[in-house]
Amino acid sequence: MTYSQYDPAMQGRAAWNAGKTVGTKRPLTQKQIWAIRFFLDREQRMRDRALFDLAIDSKLRGCDLVKIKIGDLVAGPDIRTRAIVTQQKTGRPVQFELTGDVRASLLAWLERRGGTLDDHAFPSRVDHTHHMSTRQYARLVDEWVTAVGLRREEYGTHSLRRTKASMIYKATGNLRAVQILLGHTKIENTVRYLGVDIEDALLLSERTEI
Repeated sequence: MTYSQYDPAMQGRAAWNAGKTVGTKRPLTQKQIWAIRFFLDREQRMRDRALFDLAIDSKLRGCDLVKIKIGDLVAGPDIRTRAIVTQQKTGRPVQFELTGDVRASLLAWLERRGGTLDDHAFPSRVDHTHHMSTRQYARLVDEWVTAVGLRREEYGTHSLRRTKASMIYKATGNLRAVQILLGHTKIENTVRYLGVDIEDALLLSERTEI
């Protein structure tokens, strides 16, 4: 439902984005990643460390990340080196890697958390039979970034999704690979998501000598 600007009921009502920073959220740098990890370890927030690490490695949207089940992450007594989930937005599967440090933090959390393969890895604080909400996840990200001196208006859950993808693109210039890792159906979506512009293209061209 939409409203006309001339609707009397809308007079004096602030715009939805008034006072907010809108647009693409910044990815984290390597230094910022380790600053957040240090903060979470210092505060002994084992669940949050595992969630943060998984968000970076998986490159998943928040709606997919919070729904991950223990069985998606473990194989026998070990954490998988690769996992696969079906994306809510596209209905298509996407694979991701789990690196050594991330597997370690996930294993520590899941050993404390307990549960079965069918249980959610990150349960709701209200109902432990359900998964954490995307709103709770967003609040946690706000806490993490502000704790290390970043402005939460400039960072969000998509910052974590974009971080490793942006690093891979800057290191390789391979948009197709990043498209696959993000689970995008069209490469144009990947271009927009990464904020690839003419400056990026020129820098890649300048590095290539013939």
